[in-house]
Amino acid sequence: MNTKFDDIRPYVNTEIPDAMQRIANHPALPLLASYVFPEKPLEEVKALLLSFRSINDFQHGVMHRVNEQIINKSITEFSYGGLEHLKQGTPYLFVSNHRDIMLDASLLQNVLADNGLETSQITFGANLMMHDLVIDIGKSNKMFRVERPGGSIKDFYNRLLHLSEYIRYVICEKKESVWIAQRNGRTKDGNDKTDQGVIKMFSMSETKDNVASIANLNIVPVAVSYEWESCDLLKAIELYESLNVKYMKKPGEDLNSILTGILQPKGRVHFQCCEPIHTEELTPFADCVSTEYHRQVAQLIDERILAAYKLWPTNYIAHDMLSGSRQYSDHYTEAEYKAFEEHMKPLEQYECNQSVLRNIFLHIYANPVNNKI
Repeated sequence: MNTKFDDIRPYVNTEIPDAMQRIANHPALPLLASYVFPEKPLEEVKALLLSFRSINDFQHGVMHRVNEQIINKSITEFSYGGLEHLKQGTPYLFVSNHRDIMLDASLLQNVLADNGLETSQITFGANLMMHDLVIDIGKSNKMFRVERPGGSIKDFYNRLLHLSEYIRYVICEKKESVWIAQRNGRTKDGNDKTDQGVIKMFSMSETKDNVASIANLNIVPVAVSYEWESCDLLKAIELYESLNVKYMKKPGEDLNSILTGILQPKGRVHFQCCEPIHTEELTPFADCVSTEYHRQVAQLIDERILAAYKLWPTNYIAHDMLSGSRQYSDHYTEAEYKAFEEHMKPLEQYECNQSVLRNIFLHIYANPVNNKI
């Protein structure tokens, strides 16, 4: 086994039994089991965990059920498309817009598994590895560690290179797919845009050929569209607080966002796998300097994601509220308009400039309409 990536890789099958033992004996298991397996006694859930001998066992026995419960309890309609672009046995780099810390990647795994495709490895921010239980569940679910910016420039460069080499190793040698967000951190203002730095990171592990550095990764842009934006109130407050000072995360904020994203009603949710980025599209930019090449690749991904993004009544309602018109009234009903007004009422509890906060909140939903246009 390649030990070069032991510091960031997920667990391998031989490590699963010990991980299941730790999860089964963790004090938080009763609470987790009551959500995932409400019909099973705790001892039966423990026995199930202890029977697992592989990542596949854990993913299909637990994580698939976790996603089913999330869909059943917080999503009114779950849909997906674009699977005709994917071939069984071909590894892909899924580059997705990022609205929810956990669900963007997690729900996609059910889409893949339910259609006879292999699940992907998943980037897992080091800031989220805050507890041993989270680490055990994540690394048993094909999640690998990604460090956030920090330290010296040299250290940061080396971490990015290490990550780039690992992604290329997984796709090109292990022949496994990988999921990664199009940017560092979630989109909070509704503007889905690929960070050129992410594309630069992809290319760091293959510097001899611009085109091959991207083409060999089989990039598939993924657009995920939530009718009710994940953590919308929390995002609006964060953006408001960031207007005048650098926003500092509060203790436990990431965990709160994960739980809110899971439990909050999301209405309809749609995943769209776009057509992969082809060599022929990259070739015209082969002689570009690196910065311009990365920009062009990012733009190709953005065009696909924006075209595939599904607009909901909530998006059109917010756009009309901002413009003070009913320009898009044919896209929603009066009942949906009133439901959106009701959804905004919790904003009133905050002591701040309500007009500014309301404007920020509405842009979270309205910006996808502007981008689509």
